[in-house]
Amino acid sequence: MANPVVAIVGRPNVGKSTIFNRIAGERISIVEDVPGVTRDRIYSSAEWLNYKFYIIDTGGIDIGDEPLLVQIRQQAEIAIDEADVIIFMTNGRDGVTAADEEVAKILHRSNKPVVLAVNKIDNPDMRDLIYDFYVLGFGEPYPISGSHGTGLGDLLDAVAQHFPKRSEEDYEDDVIKFCLIGRPNVGKSSLVNAILGEERVIVSDIAGTTRDAVDTTFTREGQEYVIIDTAGMRKRGKIYETTEKYSVLRALKAIERSDVVIVVLNAEEGIIEQDKKIAGYAHEAGRGVVIVVNKWDAVEKDDKTLIEFERKIRDHFQFLDYAPILFVSAKTKQRLHKLLPLVKMVSENHAMRVQTNVLNEVIMDAVAMNPTPTHNGQRLKIYYVTQVAVKPPTFVVFVNDPELMHFSYERFLENRIRDAFGFEGTPIKLIARPRK
Repeated sequence: MANPVVAIVGRPNVGKSTIFNRIAGERISIVEDVPGVTRDRIYSSAEWLNYKFYIIDTGGIDIGDEPLLVQIRQQAEIAIDEADVIIFMTNGRDGVTAADEEVAKILHRSNKPVVLAVNKIDNPDMRDLIYDFYVLGFGEPYPISGSHGTGLGDLLDAVAQHFPKRSEEDYEDDVIKFCLIGRPNVGKSSLVNAILGEERVIVSDIAGTTRDAVDTTFTREGQEYVIIDTAGMRKRGKIYETTEKYSVLRALKAIERSDVVIVVLNAEEGIIEQDKKIAGYAHEAGRGVVIVVNKWDAVEKDDKTLIEFERKIRDHFQFLDYAPILFVSAKTKQRLHKLLPLVKMVSENHAMRVQTNVLNEVIMDAVAMNPTPTHNGQRLKIYYVTQVAVKPPTFVVFVNDPELMHFSYERFLENRIRDAFGFEGTPIKLIARPRK
């Protein structure tokens, strides 16, 4: 099952972003130093004890010029839609405000588990300030300090008690699970319907009409598949139109459960930054990837249009250079017959194992062709390589000193492995370890 989602809700200036960064364990506003992969600053994966979950900072939502109480209400409503558990943040130094009471009313109507946090309790002498917050009706308030990081353990213990119980999925190992991700209105629902040959998902030209995520099992040419449908943007039109980034969360939940991720682009609109953000999560999760350009029938073309569009994809999605690209039309079914065979091929590559002796022959040939680098007079020595995992294929390279494994040489070895064994559509992980 997908990891639970925790949203931090509260009026402005209560310290939501500070607590978000502390729980996430990093400064999320910093962009990762990986070409083409950017991380939306209001999302992060987090871990507490043995629990993995997603954390949302609603303070990162740009509502626009709405009045303050309207903004707060809209943020709370988004969190209610998205979250399994809500952290209601307040400021102990301010006491209970009218805005706090407004948020409390909304959260009481939500029927979602709510854990009340009172921030800025920076020393033990201030703990008496929390008692006023019982009036909000969420039981025991948890005193915390964003500036000092105190109290977060007790808070997260309380949050974890509300996580849904984990359940095992019913699908057999040979069932291929895949999902379609992308911005609203790229045609995900239309593609699902075209693949299944039925009008199962409501289709509309209005961005954000998909409501619920539903698994659909079907068989094609003897192979069983499951489409994990990523519900697109949901209701409350205006606020969701201004917070397109929330489509990322549903993509994350679907990606987690998939073997292969189909990244859907809109041929009419071209590539925008949000496309790269969403695709980046599939890459980071180590899933197999197919890039599908939908609505290709609506584009005026000449003999160079497809080549130029493919070049743009490769330029923008350098981190997905292993992913095959398919130009389709859900409306006319153009090239759609090629999609499932491509998904099956990528799934097989994602789960591929290679023989250790053959793998080492390939690596030694690669080293002979391009000798290992040196640093400060010391040369990298590769002793042995073995595959330790699949989904994605993961290889451990035993060396004299992992610090000598430069990124560029690691990329060279990855390319040689791809040349020898294929692995089209799947990322490859190489881990350098010292030989003991």
